[in-house]
Amino acid sequence: MKLLRTQVLIIGAGPSGLLLGQLLYKAGIDTLILERQTGDHVLGRIRAGVLEQTTADLLDAADVGARMHAEGLVHHGFDLAVDGQRHRIDVHRLTGGKSVIVYGQTEVTRDLMEARSAAGLPTIYSAADVQLSGLDSDRPRARCTVDGATLEVHCDYIAGCDGYHGVSRASVPLRAISTFEKVYPFGWLGLLSDTPPVSDELIYGRHPRGFTLCSMRSSTRSRYYLQVPLTEKAEDWSDERFWDELRHRLDPAAAQALVTGPSIEKSIAPLRSFVAEPMRFGRLFLAGDAAHIVPPTGAKGLNLAASDVNYLSQALIGHYHERSDAGIEHYSARCLARIWKAERFSWWFTSLMHDFPDEDGIHARLQRAELDYLTGSEAAMTVMAENYVGLPW
Repeated sequence: MKLLRTQVLIIGAGPSGLLLGQLLYKAGIDTLILERQTGDHVLGRIRAGVLEQTTADLLDAADVGARMHAEGLVHHGFDLAVDGQRHRIDVHRLTGGKSVIVYGQTEVTRDLMEARSAAGLPTIYSAADVQLSGLDSDRPRARCTVDGATLEVHCDYIAGCDGYHGVSRASVPLRAISTFEKVYPFGWLGLLSDTPPVSDELIYGRHPRGFTLCSMRSSTRSRYYLQVPLTEKAEDWSDERFWDELRHRLDPAAAQALVTGPSIEKSIAPLRSFVAEPMRFGRLFLAGDAAHIVPPTGAKGLNLAASDVNYLSQALIGHYHERSDAGIEHYSARCLARIWKAERFSWWFTSLMHDFPDEDGIHARLQRAELDYLTGSEAAMTVMAENYVGLPW
């Protein structure tokens, strides 16, 4: 058996784990990352890419923001399309100059991977059968199998950045954690294509046939979504069927401007709201999807993960450099205060824009009244804009 020692062991080499590792490296704190998948698999994940300004600032602080600024698309607003009519939400004006950056999560991950590799920092991929122990002691450790051999890592702290299905949250005793969950009765069918976006900014659409989102990864790569029942399968949707259904749900101007092409990737993602609390158990910290999931409406998932990493990096830097554990003691409470606000916004936006087939007629009428109020009230649009660009840390 091979033994390794590090100060902070990070489980998961997604953007939250890599960003935490980069911030701690800049502070002179040793880290080791264990990832159960290969690096290519991690980079193959298709995820959202709307970054709040605070997330962009944190990437700059980690010295990985150069390509984001060079290639990312700055958006000052977005459109709500309601039954064929578009309404622009000018977030830049409504929030006093704030905006978001469209830059794919895959690209964020790539930038962080390259920075970690350039610094010679250790990441162990294809780590199988990871087991955590000693979490409530001063000797936490992990054991896994790498290339058929057993590896054990001893550390001061463990950061669980390994997602909803990861080992980190599953290692916490059931009596020590509470979970809250809402599962939505539909999913998003997503299509990625090398076609120019139908609009310069995102379009969130409500239609009797279901929700739509017109998004992009760049000026030449588009990402579109359709609300579909959970019984649907991506393989049953040909490209032609997808494009035809999207046109049906778009407003006339967008339908006419839509450029179609072969899909690069097509998949269906279920929607859920989920929170596990507290986010600290002894020497284990949960961060990102390991602790919370939001519906993708409003693109809060990656940004919430960055928020957790911000608080966790501050806490660990305070411990090692300032001999203060205040940040560690308050980590969970600080994260959850922001998480629940983002959960509320994502739930509200999802409830507002989607068709709920099991609801009675009053639900659709209330949705329409809410949308009429939202698009006609400066105060309501300001609240939406403030949440969309991200609440302060």
